Amino acid sequence: MSLTSSVRALRRRILWLGMLLVALGALGLALPATAGGVVNASSFTGTAIEGYDPVAYFTEGRPVEGASAFSHDWMGATWYFASAENRDRFAAEPERYAPQYGGYCAWAIAHGYTAKIDPEAWKIVDGKLYLNYSKDVQADWAEDIPGNIGKGDANWPTIRADLAG
Repeated sequence: MSLTSSVRALRRRILWLGMLLVALGALGLALPATAGGVVNASSFTGTAIEGYDPVAYFTEGRPVEGASAFSHDWMGATWYFASAENRDRFAAEPERYAPQYGGYCAWAIAHGYTAKIDPEAWKIVDGKLYLNYSKDVQADWAEDIPGNIGKGDANWPTIRADLAG
């Protein structure tokens, strides 16, 4: 196979993949903005959400610190939970409870970069958990939640790919 025909074959594959992604998006089958292989984990401990229980945001309506006794490894990070029940719920449906954008600050993702989070700066929107850098940043994010989620969802695939390296 010549170099020219190899380039043509590659271009056809890229075009086909692009058309497939457009079609999936048109059908509403776009990839979710959850972790997608990338999780914001502590560089020292490898824990997600700074050791807070992601299920508790949904079941208790507040941030609750997890315990290492109730941990679960998922997406290359260790997740802590306040109880075995919460750990088991997460293990059964991690995409349901994991924060959007891999647990990075939703405001930062909406603006094209990543930032760490404060587990106390959170909001559940349409059944999805969003975290922010601080309560002040969260207040800015909350001024246009639908717009910021739209921007975040649009930016996340590129940011996720950059993080995955």
